[in-house]
Amino acid sequence: MNSSITHFTQFDSKALGEQLIQDALYFKTNPRADITKGRGKRIGCIFLNPSLRTRVSTQIAAQNLGMEPIVLNMDKEGWALEMKEGAIMNQGTVEHIKDAAGVLGTYFDILAIRAFPTLTDKESDINDYVISQFMKYTGTPIVSLESAIRHPLQSLADQITIREHSQENKKPKVVLTWAPHIKAIPHAVANSFAEWTSGMEHDLTITHPEGYELDEKFTKGVKIEYNQSKALEDADFVYVKNWSSFQDYGKIHCTDTSWMLTEDHLKNAPNAKIMHCLPVRRNVELSDEMLDGPRSLVQKQAENRIYAAQSVINHLLDSNF
Repeated sequence: MNSSITHFTQFDSKALGEQLIQDALYFKTNPRADITKGRGKRIGCIFLNPSLRTRVSTQIAAQNLGMEPIVLNMDKEGWALEMKEGAIMNQGTVEHIKDAAGVLGTYFDILAIRAFPTLTDKESDINDYVISQFMKYTGTPIVSLESAIRHPLQSLADQITIREHSQENKKPKVVLTWAPHIKAIPHAVANSFAEWTSGMEHDLTITHPEGYELDEKFTKGVKIEYNQSKALEDADFVYVKNWSSFQDYGKIHCTDTSWMLTEDHLKNAPNAKIMHCLPVRRNVELSDEMLDGPRSLVQKQAENRIYAAQSVINHLLDSNF
């Protein structure tokens, strides 16, 4: 992890990933086994964007460890933040990130931050500008609850789910497939899933129409297949997710509805399980038959969000910060 302050913002190593998975599986069977560990400590869950699973699962995870979670919807309940250095604040922003993050760092033992990308300012987004500003000024351990480029707690929950449903002593074939959507969607889930899945040394293939290549930072060494049918053959796990163009940043090119996953797509993958991070546009990204059928692991992924968060918070509490 980073410097003397411990942060959880990305995949760090297979060894740490393995430890976090094992701890999460332990907490799943013993949710309150370490309920005294966080006694007297507070975690601030700071949301600059909407959330359902991330918000609730993080609060439950913290409570399972005896911590007090406090949620602030910064986009609705806090002051409009100015992020730029040296800004003359005579427009819409009311409080500078230096001041807000500094104060929050004194109020909380751990901060958990959710901040989406702009999908317009590529340089700012790929540098994870907002969460980096919090890390710069808060002086407190930080958990990413999704940033401009990564969603590590989701990806940890995904790896827990894959572990639970994998055949023993068999490297699973995992396919990340692009799906249609009605609007431009960030890259964070796809980036993070690719980073974690390849980092855990699974057999990963990414399939999407041409023009939707992800940042090579996250896909180096991963098989890219533009033929969805070919990619899906003999898959064990199929992760369905939309994302916008990375090269033509934030733009939508292909909207081919034939990429929506249905049972017919998996005729050559009889044992494939289906995954999605939620929320999902039913009958746009995935058909009802997929989401509600026996292949679906979607609800199990959502449940595992609790234990992914609990594993990470436990790790931070064990660190010398």
